[in-house]
Amino acid sequence: MAKNRDAARATLENLYRIFTVPEAPDSTLGAIDQAITDDVTGFLQTHIVALEHSLEKIEADFSSSQIPEEPTFVSTYTEFVQEKLVAQSVHTAAPGFIGHMTSALPYFMLPLSRIMTALNQNLVKVETSKAFTPLERQVLAMLHRLVYQGNDPFYRRWIHDSRHALGAFCSGGTIANVTALWVARNRLFAADGSFHGIAREGLARALKYKGWDGVAILVSKRGHYSLGKAADLLGIGRDNLVLVETDDQNRIDLDLLRKECRRLQEEENIHPLALVGIAGTTETGNVDPLAAMADLATELGCHFHVDAAWGGPTLFSSRHRQLLDGIERADSVTIDAHKQLYVPMGAGMVVFKDPTALSAIEHHAAYILRHGSKDLGSHTLEGSRPGKAMLVHAGLSIIGRKGYELLIDLGIERARTFAALIRQHPEFELTSDPELNILTYRYCPQPLQRALAGAPAAERCRINKLLDQVNQLVQKIEREAGKTFVSRTRLRVPAYGGKEITVFRVVLANPLTTYAILSEVLEEQCAIVQQPEVRSLLDQLESFCLS
Repeated sequence: MAKNRDAARATLENLYRIFTVPEAPDSTLGAIDQAITDDVTGFLQTHIVALEHSLEKIEADFSSSQIPEEPTFVSTYTEFVQEKLVAQSVHTAAPGFIGHMTSALPYFMLPLSRIMTALNQNLVKVETSKAFTPLERQVLAMLHRLVYQGNDPFYRRWIHDSRHALGAFCSGGTIANVTALWVARNRLFAADGSFHGIAREGLARALKYKGWDGVAILVSKRGHYSLGKAADLLGIGRDNLVLVETDDQNRIDLDLLRKECRRLQEEENIHPLALVGIAGTTETGNVDPLAAMADLATELGCHFHVDAAWGGPTLFSSRHRQLLDGIERADSVTIDAHKQLYVPMGAGMVVFKDPTALSAIEHHAAYILRHGSKDLGSHTLEGSRPGKAMLVHAGLSIIGRKGYELLIDLGIERARTFAALIRQHPEFELTSDPELNILTYRYCPQPLQRALAGAPAAERCRINKLLDQVNQLVQKIEREAGKTFVSRTRLRVPAYGGKEITVFRVVLANPLTTYAILSEVLEEQCAIVQQPEVRSLLDQLESFCLS
């Protein structure tokens, strides 16, 4: 037991070293590049300052539409990079930046990114990515196995099959979700007898052939906005993206989902194309009942897609993997590598349970993507693409399964710790319990909480409207000060009759975020509410506490 604890501690210490290394100088462009590589957090803390200028003032540095007439020295451009870009960039790697799904990067990602850029491989075609094509296929197989738990014979059969692919790399979760639903649409309207398939004949002919008035995608109201884009692009229509209400835990309401499916079929002659489960909602980090959704999708005979762009890496954790039970029954799953796989921006993936599924969107051309080739571009929406799989492979190899497990466990534990801290604080109210590593809360002192509990609906509405203004202002001031950062959103809270209120949103994926930093976030917010513009709103609220 002691040996296991020592091994876990050593692994955790190695992970911290991966995210932080010693400081380096920063004068020329090359030195800046080297400094960032040698010391990600140290360099950024030194050079990225609080955003003292408004966006309008920053835009003034980028207002000319004239292309420079003459060449210039790299050293001259270095000044622009340092003064206008680096100095005014958002410090997303800061341990106090806990408002969005970005984090510190492992230091090795930077030199490897330079190698990737220097090699300039194009993954659309094996002729321009001889080694990177099999590398990408390997990474897709690794993530496929993480989700579907296949065996060695399965992957030996499919990993390098020239006619099929286990999934697709893309620029992020949006294109991954579009690809999954594109496949679902084309498989539903596959060639059949006199009908030559939707890819050739279009949606109108496809619906006429099936005798339907439309198809629908069903997802909870916490679904990502990319699904609306998918419905638009695929000709399904945003009105046929059906947003189902959630329960008190921000998970899709299964009874309402079933009723919506029945209503669409019986009253509108609209066939369910896909049910979309969410494994880690963007706003609250909750996980839909995936196993039950898989049952319903089977009953309906429709595609079951899981958007696990955020929560997918939870599968690395033996302790928390069960939160995603049912994901292995999904027809397709989205995972974003630039979120909890700690890869730089622009790396998403979608994997398919059926290795032949991507054939539904296969495209070919005589000069490229020829039949029978191993070209990955024949199964992707995007054409030319960089070799981002190299960076995902690096993370999987250097951090390893145990390393990712520790990072996931650490983030969930930290979210629960922060939730407990908020519950104990007299000035704040927890508005959603963390299931993964995202939570929401708001500034709402205990006297106001008591007043809200006993107030009639109209008075409660007035209190919450004023509290909305307070929380919006606090978040704005905190963001502009640049010391710490939380985002904000609107959330339906059962305690207030299901009405939406403004809340702070916190994402705890950065392994450098400590308990002390979380305490500082609350301390800074308590200091902000003493500022005159916030204080005037609180003075109005005090009358409700006294009545």
